[in-house]
Amino acid sequence: VIGHSKYQESKRIAIFLSMPDEIQTEEIIKDIFKQGKECFIPRYKPHCNHMDMLKLSSAEDISSLTLTSWNILQPSDDDSTREEALAGGGLDLIFMPGLGFDKKGNRLGRGKGYYDTYLERCMKHPSGKPYTIALAFREQICESVPVTENDVQVDEILYEDC
Repeated sequence: VIGHSKYQESKRIAIFLSMPDEIQTEEIIKDIFKQGKECFIPRYKPHCNHMDMLKLSSAEDISSLTLTSWNILQPSDDDSTREEALAGGGLDLIFMPGLGFDKKGNRLGRGKGYYDTYLERCMKHPSGKPYTIALAFREQICESVPVTENDVQVDEILYEDC
């Protein structure tokens, strides 16, 4: 991931904070700060499909985040001090989680459409749609995954031995 050309050329990167069953992103987040890039993480709104990407000030900033009922660390709902990526310069790259992927770039998420609706908002931003890379385990690559017309394909899927 760290040697990937899209990662190297990106300045504003959104990345998920890993759940135990996902690719672990902690070392990538540390490298984002080490390289002097800007790091944004998701804040999900419960009971709807709205998500914002909020800026982290450092890798250590993660310890100040609150745990949601889904067991995900994220900025609290009343945290209004963080920059939202689309309120500023947009994003160059988004690393995306998922439950399953196919080689056509289709992604099976957790069913709420957070990333799809966020990418729709990105397309309306002056900087346009960021490059998207899904981080997966080899076992998550399927022949096909179910999709709807609202699903946005990922640009690339990285997994072991790909």
